[in-house]
Amino acid sequence: MSTIESITLETPDPTLANAFYASAFGLDSLLRLRASEAPTTGFRGFSLSLVVSQPSNVDSLIGTALDAGATTLKPAKKGFWGYGGVVQAPDGAIWKVATSSKKDSGPATRQIDDIVLLLGVADVKASKQFYVDHGLAVKRSFGGKYVEFDTPGSPFKLGLYGRKALAKDSGVAPDGTGSHRIVIGSDAGPFADPDGFAWETAGHPSPVGLTP
Repeated sequence: MSTIESITLETPDPTLANAFYASAFGLDSLLRLRASEAPTTGFRGFSLSLVVSQPSNVDSLIGTALDAGATTLKPAKKGFWGYGGVVQAPDGAIWKVATSSKKDSGPATRQIDDIVLLLGVADVKASKQFYVDHGLAVKRSFGGKYVEFDTPGSPFKLGLYGRKALAKDSGVAPDGTGSHRIVIGSDAGPFADPDGFAWETAGHPSPVGLTP
């Protein structure tokens, strides 16, 4: 069974991006960063979610992200699904921080329970079949609306969502062109999916989360 071993974000300045992710979320040892000047405008077609256990943890992580230079796309608030908000990192990546809980059960912490990569795709069913054909196993599926894959042993979860729905959830317009500025490392790669998301054969991350 294929799984995700790394996520690389492409940015003009990996050193600055690494400093942001260390200060904002403490993710400098998990994310890989790669220098790129590939043109991109508007919505890049993906979001990354940090799933935590309670609202105060959401507020803590969003607060340090804003202090480190992120901008607010959706302020943190309660919803029928729980509590969460969305910010955009200085490198342009969209991050959602959320919990299914609406009440705190203890003191605030910065513990992250799950990191979820959501790809916004044109055809959820077609992309689902593409990934199944490339060795990923489906964990749960909701018709043509949402798919979650099984990623055993990985720090990252992977889901597919309609592009327009994901843009709405992120608080941005769905239009965008150019590079996605993200590369997924896996034993399933290398390939590009139907929406142009790049997968590569996973290597070993460098000590500070940067790649050449």
